[in-house]
This record gives sequence, structure tokens and C-alpha cells, in this order.
Amino acid sequence: MPRFWLSTLLMFVLASLAQFFLPWWVLVPVCFGVAAWSRLGGGRAFLAGLLGVGLSWWLPAAWFTTHGAERLASRLATLLPLGGNAWTLALVSGVVAGLVGGLAALSGAWARQALQPESIRTRAVQ
Repeated sequence: MPRFWLSTLLMFVLASLAQFFLPWWVLVPVCFGVAAWSRLGGGRAFLAGLLGVGLSWWLPAAWFTTHGAERLASRLATLLPLGGNAWTLALVSGVVAGLVGGLAALSGAWARQALQPESIRTRAVQ
């Protein structure tokens, strides 16, 4: 399995499990650590975090919306400028969470690159 898909799957699973027991922001250190460990480049790390965390928020939101929580979600969407559409709320929350995860993964990839010895960095550029 390529590193990109393994990292995306790992971010999805670890962020989903960690959010059951810890606050929502636990996805930031998870994505940071996975991206630093997997040695992805900046763009691929951002995309892996965006997909992994975005899906870890969007899938439960879609499931809850179809299984009885649509009324609550539509009331919350009425408070926000979303026109009372529960599906738009699920989509927006997935995108926002995905951006947080993507930026955390990008930070992890850049931190790993910054802490590499100079000889490895110059060899990778050439």
C-alpha cells in the first residue's frame, strides 16, 4: 500500500478513535505525528490530512443526519447562514475539520523536513 493511502487511512482511523474519548482538537497532534512519521511531502501530507480527517467528520455527520438527528442539525443550520439545510451543515463541518487536519499534517511534514540533517535535505533536492 503506498505511503499516501496508508497515511490517509491511519489519520482517518486514529482521529476517529481519539475523538471518541478526547476533545475534537486531538486530531491536530494525530495528523501532525502521522505526517511526520510517514515522510510525505508537503502537498501529499496536506491532502492526506484533508481526506482522512474530513471523512472522519463527514461520515458520522451523514450517518446521524440520515438516522434521526436531521431535525437537530437543521435547527443548528438555521442559526448559521445555511438556510436550515442539515446536509450543508454536514458538508461544511467536514470541510472545516478537513482543513484543520490538512494544515496539521502539513505542519508535521514541514517540521520533519526542517529537523532533517542538511546533508539529507540537499541530497533530496538534487
